[in-house]
Amino acid sequence: MSFLIDPPWLYANGRALAKATPPPQRDKLAAATLGVFLVTSVSLYLDKGWTKPIWRLCRARSGRDWMLNSGVFRLDPDRASTSTHLVSGALFATYPLWLWLGLRHGRD
Repeated sequence: MSFLIDPPWLYANGRALAKATPPPQRDKLAAATLGVFLVTSVSLYLDKGWTKPIWRLCRARSGRDWMLNSGVFRLDPDRASTSTHLVSGALFATYPLWLWLGLRHGRD
């Protein structure tokens, strides 16, 4: 999971849930999906030890490296500034929106 990958992935999950599941199950699965994304992504950003297999699989130097750079950018995750943390927090705050958009468009 990373800031580049998570939004389209959340959107795609929302569309799939909207098409494949009835409302009571869909709502529970959507909440669980969002929870998994947030817990995993925030844990990666905070470099929690349990995420090491994930970021190593992605060939990143750390969880924060993976979240910020996704193997594409060259930001220094060890020198993340207050601005970087604020922008990251704002990006995390958009995660429910991406899932909701997928749910909404999947019902059309």
